[in-house]
Amino acid sequence: MKLIILDRDGVINFDSAEFIKRPEEWNPIPDSLEAIARLNQAGYRVVVATNQSGVGRGLLDMTMLNAIHDKMHKALAHVGGRIDAVFYCPHAQDENCSCRKPRGGLLVDIASRYSIELTGVACIGDSLRDLQAAALVAAQPILVLTGKGKRTLADGGLPERTLVYADLAEAAKSLMS
Repeated sequence: MKLIILDRDGVINFDSAEFIKRPEEWNPIPDSLEAIARLNQAGYRVVVATNQSGVGRGLLDMTMLNAIHDKMHKALAHVGGRIDAVFYCPHAQDENCSCRKPRGGLLVDIASRYSIELTGVACIGDSLRDLQAAALVAAQPILVLTGKGKRTLADGGLPERTLVYADLAEAAKSLMS
C-alpha cells in the first residue's frame, strides 16, 4: 500500500494565527486539492494528521471540527480526490498528551490502523513539529514552504533527510515521478 500523511493547516489549506474555527475560514491553497486527487489517481492513500488544539482550548467544538472536515472532503470530491482518514489531536499543548505533534502518537495510530510500517512513508508538513514527528517514527519528513514553511526553513534545525518543496503540488509531483 502506498500511503502519504499530510498535515492540514498550511499544507492543504491556508493557515491562520487565529485558528481555523469555522468552515468559512477553511480555504484550500491553490492546487493542493488537485495534488491530492493526482496522488489518489497514482494509487496513494492520503491520510491527514493534524494538531487541533483549538478544540482543547474551547475555540471550536467537535461539531464544528467535523463541519470543517466535511467542507474539505466535499471540496476534494469536487476535483476527484479524497482523504481516506483524518487523525487529529484535540488537546491543548499543556495537556502533555502522546498524540500532539512533535510526538509520534498520531502517526503510530495511523500505522496501527493501516497495519503498515512507516519507515520511508512521506509525511508532509509546514512546521518543525510535523517533521520531528515524522523523523521519530522513521517516516520521510517533507517540508512545504506554504503556511509556516518558509519560517520553519529559515529557523533551521530540520531533521536529517528532510526534503523541501515549494508546496504540496510540487511534493506530490516529485513523489509520483
